[in-house]
Amino acid sequence: MWARIVTDVEAKTLQQHINKQVTKGSTVCFDTWRGYTGIAMNGYVHRLVEHNKEFSDCKGTHINGLEGFWGYLKRQLAAKGGIRRERLGLYLGEYVWRYNHRKLSVDNQVKKLLKLLNNRRLIGG
Repeated sequence: MWARIVTDVEAKTLQQHINKQVTKGSTVCFDTWRGYTGIAMNGYVHRLVEHNKEFSDCKGTHINGLEGFWGYLKRQLAAKGGIRRERLGLYLGEYVWRYNHRKLSVDNQVKKLLKLLNNRRLIGG
């Protein structure tokens, strides 16, 4: 999972971020939001899920993982009683990391974080 705060949700903005993150030729699955229209012209195989009709298409295409992440993020932020807008990027980064490592034990998550911090210190960051 990767997530980024964007200035708007228009095609130019969204597809610019997708182009930076996703390898050309990859299959991408999106809902019918207009910002994804034309993504196939950028070199992707585009699978579409029309939520007003179905949760997946006849080929099994779905975006449940993505929706699961957003539900998780909303629950975590709601539990905090909301956050300041200027800190949203920090929380987003934290919860993307947590979501991507959710299958690790807490001990293994801590070890991974300590290794990242140690590597950062060794690099001089």
